[in-house]
Amino acid sequence: MNIPANLKYSKSHEWVEFLTDTCARVGITDFAQSQMGDIVYINLPLEGADVVCGESFTDIESVKAVSDVFSPVSGCVSNVNGALDDAPEQMNQSPYEAWICEVQGISATEELMDAAAYQAFIEEQ
Repeated sequence: MNIPANLKYSKSHEWVEFLTDTCARVGITDFAQSQMGDIVYINLPLEGADVVCGESFTDIESVKAVSDVFSPVSGCVSNVNGALDDAPEQMNQSPYEAWICEVQGISATEELMDAAAYQAFIEEQ
């Protein structure tokens, strides 16, 4: 299981890469994509939409089911990864490069874990 040390992680299996103190990229973890199976569609959030920490902000369809993705931060969506529209399987192939969106004006964060804490959390599951 790939868990990059430079990212932060949520208990609902999203990763956060802080670009600045108030801007971050968000995606799903290697663990999450492996549990979902082959991803066939992502409903990307809209630029300008507000996201709230701990609340669903999008969903991903895999061959197994449709899964909600929960925002690990609160803020405003400033950019979406449009490449996922044509190639959602990138989330399976490179989950830490296939970010979903960038969030600006971060005002709250979930209790984010570092890589070691996230590894321990997965092992408890």
